[in-house]
Order: sequence, then C-alpha cells, then structure tokens
Amino acid sequence: MVEKTATVLIVDDQPANIHTLAALLKREYRILTATRGEKAWELATGDHPPDLILLDILMPDMDGYELCRRLKNHEATKTIPIIFVTALGEERDEAYGLDLGAADYITKPFSPAIVRARVRNHIQLKLKTDLLEQIAMQDGLTQIPNRRCFDQRFQEEWARLSRSAQTLALLMIDIDHFKAYNDHYGHGAGDECLKRVAHAIHQVPNRPMDLVARYGGEEFAALLPETDEEGALHLAYQMLASVQSLGIEHAYSGAAPWVTISIGLAVHSATHPKCSAEHLREAADQALYRAKIEGRNRVVNELSGSPGQEGLVSL
Repeated sequence: MVEKTATVLIVDDQPANIHTLAALLKREYRILTATRGEKAWELATGDHPPDLILLDILMPDMDGYELCRRLKNHEATKTIPIIFVTALGEERDEAYGLDLGAADYITKPFSPAIVRARVRNHIQLKLKTDLLEQIAMQDGLTQIPNRRCFDQRFQEEWARLSRSAQTLALLMIDIDHFKAYNDHYGHGAGDECLKRVAHAIHQVPNRPMDLVARYGGEEFAALLPETDEEGALHLAYQMLASVQSLGIEHAYSGAAPWVTISIGLAVHSATHPKCSAEHLREAADQALYRAKIEGRNRVVNELSGSPGQEGLVSL
C-alpha cells in the first residue's frame, strides 16, 4: 500500500515567513499556504483538508486565535493539529493558544530542526489516530463502514440537511432467509456470502456523500443525502439486481433459488416540522418489514405506500 503524503497548511500574513517554512518542509510534505485567515478556513474545510496547520497569530482580518477557535469548534476540522508559530513569546500567550486546543506552540525566531521535529511528531500522531478511527468505523468482516459509522453520519447529515430544503433517503436492506443459508451451507459460506453481498451493494452509489454500511448481522443500510424518491428507487433496484447477478446458490430460500435481498425505502425532508431522524429510520424499517411479508426479493417504498415489486433480473 502506498503511504499517503501528509499535507501541511502554512498560514502567515508575511510571504517571507511562509517561504521559509515551506522550504523547510516541502521535501517531506505537500504544502498549502494562506496569507489570510478566511483563505485558511476555506482550505481547511474544503474537500482535501490538511493533516496539520502551522498558524501565525498576528494577522489582519482574522487572527490565529480566532481561526483556531473556529477550527476546533467545527466537526470536520476539530481533529487537525494546530501549531502556533508566532512572535508572541509571553507565557500567557502560549497558555491561551494551548487552551484553545492548539497542539503545540513555537516562538519566532525558530530553530529549523525544532520545527521539523515537532511537525514530524504531530503528523505521525495524526496519521496513527486517523488509522485507528478508520478501523473503528469499518466492519471487520465486510470491510465496509459499520453501524457506528452509519449512526454518526446519519446524525450529521440530518443536522446538515435540516438547514436546507434538501431530502434524505434511507434504504434498509436485509439478505433474504440468511439464517437458512447459514444453517445449510455453514458459517464459513455465510461469511463469504456477507462479504460478496456487501461489495455488490456498496459499489452501486457513486457519490462521495452516499454511505452504505453494515447495520448488523445480515442487515445493511444506505444513506443517500440530497436524493429524491425517484433517485432512491433507482439505486434500490440497482442493488437488488447487483445482488441477484452474483448468482449465489440458495436452495433453502423461499424467495428465489439464489441469494436475494429485500429493501425498505423512505425519503423525508429534514425541514419538515413533524419529521425527525428517528421517524425516517422507523419508516424505512416499516418498509423493509412490508417487503418481507409481501414475499421478499423486492423494494417497498414507505413514503408513497407503493406495493413491493419483485426483482425481475434474469441471470
């Protein structure tokens, strides 16, 4: 596996200071630069955030203290380590910066060797922490996101969409008659089946914001932000077809001679005053329940009350 090149964001209103720090670090790290706090905020909250920020305090529009405070209060940036690099050398200045959440404090003029060492130490710690967090959010068997990851993202997306007029679609997915599969083919085959089904449904959504997770046992969930009913149905039927196309024999299923899934779908607007994240989850669960009692191997949309339709994919 190719190791990631860590990114360092250097923030200072003096280009000469940026040049000096960049020259020290550019051989080991990808360098981003900003001469104003607002630009640094834009880079830190963008699609490719830095792994560490070297931050001056004395800047015109937004000083380093305020930028640090905002970054530490923002969910997506709160874990990025910040090292203040500043001419403010008083003990009270350093204590204030550390109290705001900075990882370290270096006074100017600085020692190049000290800067490199502290950056290296904090980068290594950040990458190890990220790896542990990734492991904690991943299902060990199927290698897709786990229930913990799903629950966290579900609340984050609901909160985000509550501030807009966008919808959130949720699919609850269950492998049909999986207990019978385990009982007759063995748990080893059952684990392999889970992995193949997980991969088949995980590859269907192609937007970075979409999430497919193992919800528990043989159940999965798909979170589809900013997706309407038509779009969610389209993806649900693609998942149904993707699993059927695996052609995994299941002679003990009442739904089909191969492994199939049932899907419950619900789409709610996060701005609806009578709706909540829990209501959306319950609606998708009820739709999945209906899919099972109506014969499985189908998608049921709870929102419209539409009847379940069986997947008619030819192998």
